[in-house]
Amino acid sequence: MTAATPDTEREAVLDEHGQFNVTDAEIDLKPYRFEDWIAMAIFWVLGLTVFYQFFTRYLLNNSAAWTEEIARYLLICVIFMGAVGAVRRNNHIQVDFFYHVLPARLMRVMSTLVDLVRISFFAYACWMTWNLITRIGRQPMSVIDLPMGIVYGVVLFSFVLMTGRAIQVAVRNWRRGYSLLERPEMTEV
Repeated sequence: MTAATPDTEREAVLDEHGQFNVTDAEIDLKPYRFEDWIAMAIFWVLGLTVFYQFFTRYLLNNSAAWTEEIARYLLICVIFMGAVGAVRRNNHIQVDFFYHVLPARLMRVMSTLVDLVRISFFAYACWMTWNLITRIGRQPMSVIDLPMGIVYGVVLFSFVLMTGRAIQVAVRNWRRGYSLLERPEMTEV
């Protein structure tokens, strides 16, 4: 493989008449699922809320009191909805050192155990979040007269989706006979 010279770079960008001719790669939206779109929508509402806070505080010199609290809750919702996509893509932080030095058969068992622990954790988080909602879900937010159960409801919905996505990842790992922990060079959608 040869290094690109300024002349070859220019040829790739300029056509035979010396005109700038670059086309964008085709946009592929297939890898995105509904949880990604929900997270993006919440993110835009968060961005608009923060912009409104900036506008009222620095341009009008009369800060809207509700924006800080709502922005905090929207950020929580974005994080949890974004975590669903990370579970689906199996992108969470993992340590794969032992998968390269210990026997493959043992690591297959460990990988299956990781899948089961992940599913158990998310299912337990669903149960704990539901208990939290039943206890304090009707309490109002500090500044806005809305129940805290709205925020916790998004968290519960996210944990339910994470549990489902973790089950899908585990089934996919079991069917193909390996996980990304065992073969990190493989990619998932």
